[in-house]
Amino acid sequence: MDLRGRAVFSLNRLRVLLMLFHTMARIMAEQEVENLSGLSTNPEKDIFVVRENGTTCLMAEFAAKFIVPYDVWASNYVDLITEQADISLTRGAEVNGRCGHNESELQVFWVDRAYTLKLLFVKESHNTSKGPEATWRLSKVQFIYDSSEKTHFKDAVRAGKHTANSHHLSALVTPAGMSYECQAQQSISLASSDPQKTVTMILSAVHIQPFDIISDFVFSEEHKCPVDEREQLEETLPLILGLILGLVIVVTLAIYHIHHKMTANQVQIPRDRSQYKHMG
Repeated sequence: MDLRGRAVFSLNRLRVLLMLFHTMARIMAEQEVENLSGLSTNPEKDIFVVRENGTTCLMAEFAAKFIVPYDVWASNYVDLITEQADISLTRGAEVNGRCGHNESELQVFWVDRAYTLKLLFVKESHNTSKGPEATWRLSKVQFIYDSSEKTHFKDAVRAGKHTANSHHLSALVTPAGMSYECQAQQSISLASSDPQKTVTMILSAVHIQPFDIISDFVFSEEHKCPVDEREQLEETLPLILGLILGLVIVVTLAIYHIHHKMTANQVQIPRDRSQYKHMG
């Protein structure tokens, strides 16, 4: 083998070694995923965790339901009637995910992969009057469903796999380093590949953090949604008003008691001069 042939052989060996190293690095950095829904006291809520190199990098707790319209034949087999399937995310779902510095993703599969939910999160930095501020948000939702699945769909006309996607989504906006929490229901509309059909995803009991988790299996400080903050204010406002009213009543009674005691101890000076002789 001449010198040029040896050089080519060595270069090929180097390429093979680099490919093997790259593959091993990917395997070593492979992320673990866990479904911890059994720990939830809410039977409708699921808990998913993505871990990288033994450290939690994404946590998500939420209940999800999908309202899916689909067409069936009317009794005359001429007209179409729109029915509705209510599909809830069930416990025991398969989960996959990946974490990145500015982009993270969670994938959930259930009912033998007849249904797939994909959530994409991004972290961004913006220049404000106070300086640069970083936030993260839910930027995309994709729901893949099989309308030939018999549990939720009954004789769908266009039975088969359909994909529903969000459009220009910016939801769950949260300051970087914080988790997002919202007990109230939130709806997100998804345009389906089934013609002229819109799927509605309803999220509730949400607690999510896809970036900057400091402690393993522990959410960072919560950023509450405006609806929860209003509801909390509505719950606490009557209590605050009641305490203020009670304090006003107590203060009024105390002032009245002191005033009554002071006036009772004062000597009454007679207005009629003839009564002076009886004094002393």
